[in-house]
Amino acid sequence: MRVLEAELRQGLAKLALQLGDVQIAQLLDYLDLLQKWNKVYNLTAVRDAASMLSHHLLDSLAVIGPLQRHVAGRALRILDVGSGGGLPGVVVAICCPGLRVDCVDTVAKKAAFVQQVAVTLQLPNLRGLHNRVEQLAGPYDVVVARAFAALADLVQWSAAALVQEGVWLAMKGKHPVEELAVLPPNITVFHVEQLQVPMLSAERCLLWLRRG
Repeated sequence: MRVLEAELRQGLAKLALQLGDVQIAQLLDYLDLLQKWNKVYNLTAVRDAASMLSHHLLDSLAVIGPLQRHVAGRALRILDVGSGGGLPGVVVAICCPGLRVDCVDTVAKKAAFVQQVAVTLQLPNLRGLHNRVEQLAGPYDVVVARAFAALADLVQWSAAALVQEGVWLAMKGKHPVEELAVLPPNITVFHVEQLQVPMLSAERCLLWLRRG
């Protein structure tokens, strides 16, 4: 765990994120829970803690800075769609305690895991929801998705849950040219960020979308 903590702190420094010791401990405890539950519930194909740190934790932490700049201190509601084991929703809840974060997944055991994380790590701003995103009324200010679905499907399925002036935050690997070409005409991509994830050489980008 000490090695993981050192690598996590190095990653946070590269991402220019300043977290308290309690938050760092919560992130490491979350990683531990994810690894333990994964043995029984198959939450992720990534098995070892070191790979989980790079491929899941640091990958999710890379969006915290951009999200914080958008939120600008406001108490917004965030919906993590197709959250799986709580990525990036749990990470957002830990790093941004002023935000209310709901993680929705159609798989009951995954939603139950997020609920267990919220209880164990004492995160009152985090909820795991077993539901389909199409059935959620919201309202949410930001809908975030990590490796969930094509952009057109994401905006269609979650439109009813997002406030009219809300934004979608889509975490992708390579720039999704083909997905962008088939977006509905009423959806605008207003910002694209290339992300550099510590300990990860793969391409990552962040797409911001809104209506109009």
